[in-house]
Amino acid sequence: MNVEKRAKIITNWIDNYCKKTSFDPKALVVGISGGIDSSVVSTLCALTERKTIVLSMPIKQIQSQHDLSMKHGKWLTSKFKNVEHKVLELEKLFKNFEEILNEFNNEHGFANSRARLRMATLYQVAAANSGIVVGTGNKVEDFGVGFYTKYGDGGVDISPIADCNKSEVWELGKHLGINKKIIEAEPTDGLWNDGRNDTDQLGMSYAELEKAMINKDDPNYQKYLEIRKKNLHKMEPIPVCKFNES
Repeated sequence: MNVEKRAKIITNWIDNYCKKTSFDPKALVVGISGGIDSSVVSTLCALTERKTIVLSMPIKQIQSQHDLSMKHGKWLTSKFKNVEHKVLELEKLFKNFEEILNEFNNEHGFANSRARLRMATLYQVAAANSGIVVGTGNKVEDFGVGFYTKYGDGGVDISPIADCNKSEVWELGKHLGINKKIIEAEPTDGLWNDGRNDTDQLGMSYAELEKAMINKDDPNYQKYLEIRKKNLHKMEPIPVCKFNES
């Protein structure tokens, strides 16, 4: 499928969902991190011509990442009249959160809490605008190896690029005219003070993961399965204790 057709299908899918759902959303709300996924999704939302609210939500953000988020927000609002860009500083909120939960200090937990505070913020903005939260997860990260925060960036209403591999997201970015620096930036979840990137955390690049997902004979296939296995609890339905009725 060529990239132009893919972009059109996704844009129409978002619009049709809004038309068909009983909720009848009045706005599309997207968090933009300065990364390729959120940049592509927010642009596709803007192309629906529906009201689109994009949020930059810095928490101890590496400056270069925040700069890219700001540049993308500025580009969107200059290109689309239906887009609003809001910058919501969550630094103080997160600092209070850390202080209150100091007794339960855990680096990984606090990293995930950044994503969960952003999720809560997105839903508050969506509620105030009768909108929905649009997810930015792609097929490799969210649905291949489960590289996302449970009830954080994984907490969304719809997931437009969930069937797109990372390479296809980059192709969409080029087609949509996304800032070159965003396209070329090293992918990162932006949740760590040291700025570690996704490859550092996963132990594999997205190109390697994508090949392993597609080909069981790939030398990295077992490594891919090991990463996926650790995160299956995020991707599977919540376990429910059921009682047999007879």
